[in-house]
Amino acid sequence: MITVKRFYITTAIDYVNARPHLGHAYEKIVSDVIARWHRLKGEDVFFLTGTDENAQKNEQAARKAKIPVKKFVNQNSDRFEELCRKLNLSHDYFIRTSEPKHKELSKKIFKRVYNNKNNKGERDIYLGDYKGLYCEGCEEFKTEKDLVNGKCPEHGTEPVELEEESFFFRMSRYQNRIENLLSKPGFIFPDSRRIEMLNRIREEGLKDLCISRRKGPSDWGIDLPMLGEKGTKEHYLSGDSKIYVWFEALLNYVSALGYPNGKDFKKYWPADIHMIGKGINWFHSVIWPSMLLSAGMELPKRIVVHGYITVNGKKLSKSLGNVIDPVELTKKYPVDALRYFLVREIPFGEDGDFSEDALKARINGELVADLGNLVSRVLTLAEKHGGPFRGKPELEKELDFRSIEKKIDALELHHTLDGVWSFVRACNKYINDKEPWKLDGEELSNVLYNLLEAVRVISILILPFMPEISGRISKQLGVKVGTFKDLKFRAFKGKPRKGEHLFKKAE
Repeated sequence: MITVKRFYITTAIDYVNARPHLGHAYEKIVSDVIARWHRLKGEDVFFLTGTDENAQKNEQAARKAKIPVKKFVNQNSDRFEELCRKLNLSHDYFIRTSEPKHKELSKKIFKRVYNNKNNKGERDIYLGDYKGLYCEGCEEFKTEKDLVNGKCPEHGTEPVELEEESFFFRMSRYQNRIENLLSKPGFIFPDSRRIEMLNRIREEGLKDLCISRRKGPSDWGIDLPMLGEKGTKEHYLSGDSKIYVWFEALLNYVSALGYPNGKDFKKYWPADIHMIGKGINWFHSVIWPSMLLSAGMELPKRIVVHGYITVNGKKLSKSLGNVIDPVELTKKYPVDALRYFLVREIPFGEDGDFSEDALKARINGELVADLGNLVSRVLTLAEKHGGPFRGKPELEKELDFRSIEKKIDALELHHTLDGVWSFVRACNKYINDKEPWKLDGEELSNVLYNLLEAVRVISILILPFMPEISGRISKQLGVKVGTFKDLKFRAFKGKPRKGEHLFKKAE
């Protein structure tokens, strides 16, 4: 019996206090590329994305907009779902943390962590007093050391001082285990992000985490489960508190799978990749594993941290007025061109600058001149010839798929496309060298056979990056879209018909 390998990849879930921006699109695109790549390998893939809806900042934004919180959240969540459609994502589930099943799961895990005790009989969740500097944008307490000129470096705002009695997660109990987890390369990519987290733990120690907040005016969020005996302060405060957003939001990765008894949870957990931005590395690489250890659950295999998209070197920010709407970009440029550009232009794991001039240059150069021109020339010649197309594989040796595969396994997504484009350019050179317009008979049939098979193989290689274009090429070739099992040259059985150019020049 052949066992099919399972692969589970998630994006971060997005706050719905505002519309999506290009950074959200980038994270979803690179995750989709990886998900589609693993499907082409024949793996059973589950790809999760969604929205984080229980945050205080959503409540505050709704109040500012003078819209009921639920209506406000629904409107913005719809915009993120629209973005997924526009980007042609292949996700299997879009989770919203306002879903009843997520709320119930969050309470269940909270209670499970509460009931876990150390060898002194101390619970992993306890009642205590907290006074500190709270960044409303991060929904996180900050130390003076975290701030730059008294402001949160992530949001550029001064934190507010809060003091209240709250429930705490005894995260300090897990310091040694988290430190051991991060002491060796592999759990976090790129390795610089692992070292960053490890140094922070060693410098600051792992402190207990405040994981509740008092109910707000709109009662938005997830209620704590009732804790303690009736008449106690613990019981009273649990009935008047909400679960801290970062405690429950992280649980989406298991609630979406139907933890603990759902077939998807049993099949796909633990996650192979949690794809996140660098601003939330601490939550995923330190807090999340600590929670899972307390709850007695298996840890994810890998946290993959991408950089930010910048404009003129500055992070996208509403306050700076440089936010780019990805939905609007898809109205101006083909979505596959945008997908290709973001993966090709930005060294994965690093920050990368966006400009429309750079996007147009990639479209006009690599997409129009290289790929589009290749497909157009081959199909024009093949349709005119009419077949049959037979010969010996000559171009197959120009494809180094193992090298391409190594690049994507190493999460060098931009270099993966280097390998694909090396083959595209080798095919264009083959046309120029062979000059098929001067040939006839078996010579022409052989050259066209090689070119048609090469284009068929290219349609498979680009599918994770440009799924729509891949489908169009296959249709023009008169063949079905293949998988990686179909990368070898074989008898060409298609019926090539030249269609429209794949890309139009961007003016």
